[in-house]
Amino acid sequence: MRNKYEKPHDHVKEPLIHLIRRMDIQPSRAWMIRIVCVLIGLLVCALFIMSITSLNPISVYASMFSGAFGTSRRIWQTLKDMAVLLCIAIGLAPAFKLRFWNVGAEGQVLIGGLVSAALMINLGNKIPNALLLILMAVCAMVCGAIWGLIPAYFKARYKTNETLFTLMMNYVALQLVEFFVDIWDKKQSHSVGIINGDTQAGWMPSLFNQQFAPLVIIVAVLTIGMYFYLKHSKQGFEITVVGESENTARYAGISVGKVILRTMAISAAICGLAGFLEVSCVSHTISSLTAGGRGFTAIIVAWLGKFNPPAMTLITGVLSFLSRGANQIASDFNFNTYAGSILTGIILFFILASDFFINYKLVFRGKKGKEKVS
Repeated sequence: MRNKYEKPHDHVKEPLIHLIRRMDIQPSRAWMIRIVCVLIGLLVCALFIMSITSLNPISVYASMFSGAFGTSRRIWQTLKDMAVLLCIAIGLAPAFKLRFWNVGAEGQVLIGGLVSAALMINLGNKIPNALLLILMAVCAMVCGAIWGLIPAYFKARYKTNETLFTLMMNYVALQLVEFFVDIWDKKQSHSVGIINGDTQAGWMPSLFNQQFAPLVIIVAVLTIGMYFYLKHSKQGFEITVVGESENTARYAGISVGKVILRTMAISAAICGLAGFLEVSCVSHTISSLTAGGRGFTAIIVAWLGKFNPPAMTLITGVLSFLSRGANQIASDFNFNTYAGSILTGIILFFILASDFFINYKLVFRGKKGKEKVS
């Protein structure tokens, strides 16, 4: 019954814009949104270049392409950057799909690298190199898994916050690396330097006369394996069910605690393997900079790729191209490194924005109560 003070035409004014979650967007449309956002990002970068310099943006983009793919050596450098980052992101994928927010990849990489360096220092030239490499890889994965199982146990047993737990363990791993570097550093320069540079004990052998070929091949096999593990295995199905609803998983007879422990062990073991690959195949040393922030960048890769290894591979390629290209334009055009980082940040912002438009659509209020969908 209408209140006597209420006017007949009183009504609540509709907002100008509604946000509506998309539930069934087609993959082709999602990729089209990503491509459009990247193109807009490139346009904004061009405007930025023109506003601070008199350079032609096309020449700047050509320089970026040259920096990433201009020579055979640059191509392999880009593939190296891509492989290490992708390996960490692949490790994060199962944990994130489980909705276990493992932000401790940085520490897990450092632990894997630390164990690998310790074996190189203490067993180099004492056992065959092939056996040493196998031992380094296994120990790096086991120690990485143990490092990841600590927060996983407390999450499964006591419902602790895994985000804070794994984040804090990054700092513990960092201090462990600093501690052992000081022990191994005979010159007190806080740097181990190249390990076994004279004998190359513990170094990954080259393939096809390319230092980084084994790294690229290992990560490619790992990526394919993770795709089939998540999509076509029983454990991958359990990860999906637990990630969507723990109560549903329990009702279906799935042991949630067991899945959490197993998945986090796999996730951290792969991150530990990334530490081994960095030490044995790339830098041949260990320091607090071994992970280089890639444990956090891999979070962006895993999230944007929706924990799908093929999509994560493409995103990793874009980020590696931007990183190499930014360094090249800094050299060619006498930019400081911050200018290149700004360009990378702009494009990355638009890549992140594409995720918003993939998940939501804008509905604008039209005339006479009609709505227009964007």
